[in-house]
Amino acid sequence: MLNDSTRLAIAGQIFACFKSKEQISLLTQSHPDIEMEDAYRIQEQVIEKFVAQGRRIKGYKIGLTSKAMQEMLGSTEPDYSTVLDDMFVDEEAHLNRADFASPMVEIEIAFVMKERLQGPGINAADVIRATDFVLPSIEVVDFRVAPAPGMDVRDTIADLAAVGRVALGGNPVRLDAIDIRNIKGELLINDEVRETGLSSDVLGNPVTAVAWLANKLAEFGVAFEPGDVIFSGSCTRALPVAAGDRVTARFDNGLGNVNLTFD
Repeated sequence: MLNDSTRLAIAGQIFACFKSKEQISLLTQSHPDIEMEDAYRIQEQVIEKFVAQGRRIKGYKIGLTSKAMQEMLGSTEPDYSTVLDDMFVDEEAHLNRADFASPMVEIEIAFVMKERLQGPGINAADVIRATDFVLPSIEVVDFRVAPAPGMDVRDTIADLAAVGRVALGGNPVRLDAIDIRNIKGELLINDEVRETGLSSDVLGNPVTAVAWLANKLAEFGVAFEPGDVIFSGSCTRALPVAAGDRVTARFDNGLGNVNLTFD
């Protein structure tokens, strides 16, 4: 375990990276005794610094929802991060590539909550009852802790699970109107399909991922609040983007598309 002063110092470094767009080296190399709890506490401290500047918590993202990604980063479960208000951008937004250190994109189904939901003991039925509607989304992944050989989940958790920006499509669909387990998603870059996946690739069912997060957050005394947006995890690999790229998340079953462009 790290001591409080070390956690706070690391949080300060990561917080500074959001403005400088510079990256720091792997925490697991510079602080080999860092533990999972340290990483989450560092993430909390980064969020606290943003909230102190007037930013608001608007939701949460779930990462590492596939076994392959968990094994690659040495984890036995997904990870998560808080998502802040100014991380949201409009669909069809133009983003400046220079505003990111090393951006990648992935596609997700986002759940918008209508009721407060707090673990422990949350199951799929609880999530379905508490969800208002779902939306298509694109997550822009970015790294303040620079990826390098040996990177593991402790590095990404402290780094807000590598969240950069998120974009929501404007076509709300109720869960009782679709089979959330059987939605095809495609990631297009410059109108070319680059990745394809199924919603069932996310822990077997995105609802399961949202239930997992509700229970995980309960360990830190946190609940989903009405209006929170929960990004349930990507059904495709994340791909890098460059200036000039147009990105589309395309889902079937009536969810529709959402687009971003990088300038």
